[in-house]
Amino acid sequence: MKILVAAATSAELGPLIDRFSLGHDQPFQRHEHFDLLVTGVGMTATAFALGRFVLPEHTLLLNLGIAGSFDPDFPPGTLVRVCTDTFSELGAEDGEKFLPLDELGFGSASLQPENRRQYPLAEALPAAAGITVNTVHGNEKSIETLLSRYGSGLRLVESMEGAACFHAALQLDIDCLQVRAISNRVERRNRNAWQIGRAIGELNDWAISFLLQPR
Repeated sequence: MKILVAAATSAELGPLIDRFSLGHDQPFQRHEHFDLLVTGVGMTATAFALGRFVLPEHTLLLNLGIAGSFDPDFPPGTLVRVCTDTFSELGAEDGEKFLPLDELGFGSASLQPENRRQYPLAEALPAAAGITVNTVHGNEKSIETLLSRYGSGLRLVESMEGAACFHAALQLDIDCLQVRAISNRVERRNRNAWQIGRAIGELNDWAISFLLQPR
């Protein structure tokens, strides 16, 4: 099994990069245990980078990064496994109503990987539902609108790349895991409450263990 590790920024994987003696300023690097791809921020950059760098030998795409949480049960520092992810802005407006892609007849904007193998270290993490956005939420009204659309029962987190990784993996017929570390609650932008350093530490500790496990 050859793993492609993908993250939006090298900063999110700083400890991992140091642990495996890789460079911080190269978008694609090879290592005996895995390959590393820094895609750039956002779904467009991610889709392009994956289309360019996923190789026939890659059997698992491991998407790692930080995320915001809508769920109080996922405070900063929590690791989650995103099981489904949705391009939440992909659709149309009809007055005050939002029409998702499936209601428009163009397929589904919600994606779930079709993995052939089991990954116990990932499956032991709390399961979350993801949304992938171009603009992260920081407005009370837009947060309320989003939660009313998706329901309060989902254990929801948001990123800017996750669904693009699921889409690429499905199109390329490879396994995909998305593991996120919560850096902040989704709320009015409040940088004083962010715990990015803690989230990155937890994420990298898990990722290093995952990559070093026998397989």
